[in-house]
Amino acid sequence: MNIKTQFKRSALTVALSLCFAGTIQAQSAVGSVFGQTDANGTVTIENLGSGTKRDIHAGNDGRFTFSQLAPGNYRITSNGVTRDVSVKVGTGTQVSFVAANNTLDAINVTADAARINPIDVSSVESTSVFSAEVINRLPVGREISSVALLAPGTVRGDSGLGSGNLASFSGASVAENGYYINGFDVTNMRNQLSYADLPFDAIAEEQVKTGGYGAEYGRSLGGVISLVTKRGTNKWRGGATVVYSPSWGREKSKDVDNKNADEVAAGFTKLAYRSDNNSNGLTADIWAAGPIIKDRLFFFGMLQGGRDKSNSYGRTTSVSTSDSSPTGMIKLDWNITDNHLLELTGIYNRDKYNRIDYLNPAGAYYTGVHGTVNADREIENGGKIGILKYTGYFSDNFTMSAQAGWLRNVSGYVTPESLPGGECPRAFDSRVSAGATTYIGCWNQSQTFIRDTSAGPDTDTRKAFRIDGEWALGDHTFRFGWDDEKYTSTHAGNVYTGGEYWRHYRTTGVARTVNGVSVAPNTNYARRWYYQTTTGSYDVKNSAYYLEDSWKVTDNFLLYLGVRNEGFANFNSDGVKFIDAKNLIAPRIGFAWDVNGDSTFKVFGNAGRYYIPIATNTNIRASGGEVTIEDFYYTTGVDAATGKPTGLGAHFGSTNVNGSLTSPNPKTLTVTDLKPMYQDEFILGFQKQISSSWTLGVKGVFRQIKSGMDDFCSHQGFQDWADDQGYTSFDYTSMAGCITINPGRDIKLAIDIDGSGNPTEQTVPARYFNLPEYRRSYKALEISWERSANDGFYFNGSYTYSSSKGNVEGYVNSTLEQEDPGATQDFDNFLFEDGAFGYLPNDRRHVLKLFGSVKVGQDWSVGLNLLVQSGRPVNCQGYIPLTDPRLGVDAGGLAAYSASSFYCMDQAGNRFLTNRGQYGRTPWLKTLNLGVSYIPTWADKKLSFKLDVFNLLNTNGVTEYYETSARGGSASPTYDYNFMSPINFQAPRSLRLMASYEF
Repeated sequence: MNIKTQFKRSALTVALSLCFAGTIQAQSAVGSVFGQTDANGTVTIENLGSGTKRDIHAGNDGRFTFSQLAPGNYRITSNGVTRDVSVKVGTGTQVSFVAANNTLDAINVTADAARINPIDVSSVESTSVFSAEVINRLPVGREISSVALLAPGTVRGDSGLGSGNLASFSGASVAENGYYINGFDVTNMRNQLSYADLPFDAIAEEQVKTGGYGAEYGRSLGGVISLVTKRGTNKWRGGATVVYSPSWGREKSKDVDNKNADEVAAGFTKLAYRSDNNSNGLTADIWAAGPIIKDRLFFFGMLQGGRDKSNSYGRTTSVSTSDSSPTGMIKLDWNITDNHLLELTGIYNRDKYNRIDYLNPAGAYYTGVHGTVNADREIENGGKIGILKYTGYFSDNFTMSAQAGWLRNVSGYVTPESLPGGECPRAFDSRVSAGATTYIGCWNQSQTFIRDTSAGPDTDTRKAFRIDGEWALGDHTFRFGWDDEKYTSTHAGNVYTGGEYWRHYRTTGVARTVNGVSVAPNTNYARRWYYQTTTGSYDVKNSAYYLEDSWKVTDNFLLYLGVRNEGFANFNSDGVKFIDAKNLIAPRIGFAWDVNGDSTFKVFGNAGRYYIPIATNTNIRASGGEVTIEDFYYTTGVDAATGKPTGLGAHFGSTNVNGSLTSPNPKTLTVTDLKPMYQDEFILGFQKQISSSWTLGVKGVFRQIKSGMDDFCSHQGFQDWADDQGYTSFDYTSMAGCITINPGRDIKLAIDIDGSGNPTEQTVPARYFNLPEYRRSYKALEISWERSANDGFYFNGSYTYSSSKGNVEGYVNSTLEQEDPGATQDFDNFLFEDGAFGYLPNDRRHVLKLFGSVKVGQDWSVGLNLLVQSGRPVNCQGYIPLTDPRLGVDAGGLAAYSASSFYCMDQAGNRFLTNRGQYGRTPWLKTLNLGVSYIPTWADKKLSFKLDVFNLLNTNGVTEYYETSARGGSASPTYDYNFMSPINFQAPRSLRLMASYEF
């Protein structure tokens, strides 16, 4: 910002009026312009892109507001004075036509569109807006989560969840965020770990909300990423971009050696083998935008294609993938009149890629080259999105909008659905070492399961509608709205190839306890699994309405009051409701105090309650048919041709059954008084202008889960309760395998207590289950600073000191990389909660972010992006003690669980309880990205070239240790010598080349 007169508060008032800041725009993909002129004066707004004009009259106090504005450039005129301003998504742009102390003509202000977090006394939210211009200046990934990770309070989640690049917002798990395109929710509700995509260069702005949303927003506990697409104007424009990420520009990834001697002797020498992996990425897009009818109908269209290839290698197998699927977007804007607007967005993101699986020659391990083809398949994801929105300006102070959206997404559909060898069972030989998995038999290693071929692709479909209104009345601006959506996920059932899974073992020179039975030394035995799920279609229906008031109590003090009423309903495959949560009241309150009355010093705060719906994955897992049956047999040998035992001997130990193929009674799936997961949040902070170019912000954040939910998969507590009540006919096997509960609270559930087949509602006290309550809290202090870019130097930075603590991460489990929102193993049994309280996986105590760009001469610019953060907590994982007498009937089912509790094992074979995070933290990480751009004047600035180098210093810090201390199964575990080995590292240095041309 350039101010040519003395730095005065009166001058700053006008200067800051041209900054961009967050008002209560919330879920919409629009912004606003507000300000002050003469009392009852006329104010005209003109969209410089589309030519639409509108007049309104200011109030008796001279205040005016233009709401529901599409992001873009506008001209505001009043009293013969004209101001050109920009409007960003979810923000308000302030314009004043009233000079303080007659200084209006004494200053000259240049608005800085690059500002991300400017001061705004009309906002109580925490939001950042990244324009395409800012994003293009920085060396940052061309993916919306990478951009969101620039915002304060965000950290990268575990690499094993979702895309591996998802953001955790303010202590929440990566499965608790919301994603929007032009105001339409595109979050994948199957597992809440992905979202519908669009060509990256079609994004005009990305808004990142890290907390403190208004009542319009809901269905997320973490953060919100809201995208606004580009659109056409009265000027025809076009362009093309090519992006190339070469394999020769990427350093090799690190391998990790196996430390278990018996596995090494069996040929498993690597714990992780990555050094020969490689990839090439080439993406190109072409676009055009302009008027179909001048001032009335506008078009924007983009088509993107390319060629992405990757090769990854394992011990005896390898995979190559290639993807050349085109994607695209069309945006139509119709100004029916200057007061009635209609817009249509169409996105095609269907992606089909080819995957070829290879087998190495016999005895050839870790070759780094492809062997013979084992499977050649096509995998389909993505689909189509349609969004239709109407906006009507019915008077100077009343605006309405209505939106309808539709999305259909295919989820990992593989063709051909069945490969040769589907009649053969899955089988491995582990007789040399319990940790070794040597392939045997005639099954195809690329085909673990056979899906129901009559079911068609797994799909996700969303149909959503919403209406929003705004009414300005004196000192109050009321906003209200209603939204309703139906989300449907289909799921094809599957079974193991050949209908079963055999794994063959042999005891060593000492006896070993297996499945509760002592097996003599040097004895062959086998474990047989049977697994099956059923096909079905599952619905979730979410609805909400809200009311909010932004009340200008005084000229310097804004009070925000809002309330949101939500409802969630989940249905089984028969269309019967098994979760029904109504009238979930979520209050929101906030304030913004313009301390000096000149927009140079703002104190703000807000408090609110936020609910999150239940993913359709819970419908599939809980209400669909799913069964696992485990048996053990003595054997005399193995048929290497089929993978089955030769001479199947006696069955020993119990048969362990988990689940059922019969769809459970909906009344028995969920506690009848279930409280959906919700969180309370409190924010207090300030922003201060410290010079004409620099602003400083400080913010404190506190979040706490007040009610959590997860599935519970144990039954001994019910049996104990039934025995105490004298229900001698109660059979725990009549219950669902898992039920959705609020951990730590009494369980009110329909139970068949007398074996009649007619379950009745019962209340079982929480003491029978030994479960703690769901606990997660987050505390943070954020310090941020920003420098304007008017002189060619832009700089933004933040430091966050935070603490994320509890006994559960949230909707997913990073430690186990478990992607089952609301159905993780955390509360399956009380033993998994022993030692679980501590610092959570997304706890990064210190995070420093610095990014910016500087012009060098007329044609060159340099961008930097630096991240420095402390490490994540490290745990010790092991098997739960199946000998605990409290387990009772649950011991058999729990025997199938992996080494995933906090019961650790030492080298002497002793089991002991540890606490979450007891083994310290991973090292500090430092990542520096560099970008160099060349935009030559000889090409009239229409041509640009850019080189980005990610991880410039090629640092390879440890991001994760191998936290498993035991192997070999829960019945007779042995120490895993890989415990505490570094297993994951920073991505190695890589290059990205870009060229663009616009006309």
